[in-house]
Amino acid sequence: MIEEVFADVKDRMAKAVDAAKEGFATVRTGRANPALLQNVQVDYYGTPTPLPQLASVQNQDARSLLISPYDKGALKGIEQAIRDMPNLGANPSNDGSVIRVTLPELTEERRKEFVKIVRGRAEDARVAIRNVRRAGKDDFDALKSEIGEDEIVRAEKELETVTKQFIEQVDDALKRKEAELLEV
Repeated sequence: MIEEVFADVKDRMAKAVDAAKEGFATVRTGRANPALLQNVQVDYYGTPTPLPQLASVQNQDARSLLISPYDKGALKGIEQAIRDMPNLGANPSNDGSVIRVTLPELTEERRKEFVKIVRGRAEDARVAIRNVRRAGKDDFDALKSEIGEDEIVRAEKELETVTKQFIEQVDDALKRKEAELLEV
């Protein structure tokens, strides 16, 4: 029973770390990366649709992305969705068949804003991991009648160790992203 709780806790904590890393990937650095547009929702015939389902996104060079829609009718919607994206600061250009997005150079002030955004996402991930820990402790408390109290105490200590490991993974990813953002 304790193993089942640990398996669930570790799985949920790993998902929180993965979500944080995906969130970090959508914050722009000085280089163009197709992951920047991963979460863009395009109004496609009245339905919000993720951009990767409507078009292929490729690096054209270090500061620009090339978006090739599968349906040319989606060009205007894709262009508008990118234009409306907060924190990107890019103005897409449409030539009738593809969209080119040239990212402006990042200023020092803008880089610091992005670091704040990334730190906020890291804190959200830490909170999610702690919430999973609390749920795990509640599950252990529910098992007290079936399992000895010594086993519960050992399991809670191990739960703390696991929690620290996952929080360290978030912190490591945050350090890498901050270094990437502040790199000129």
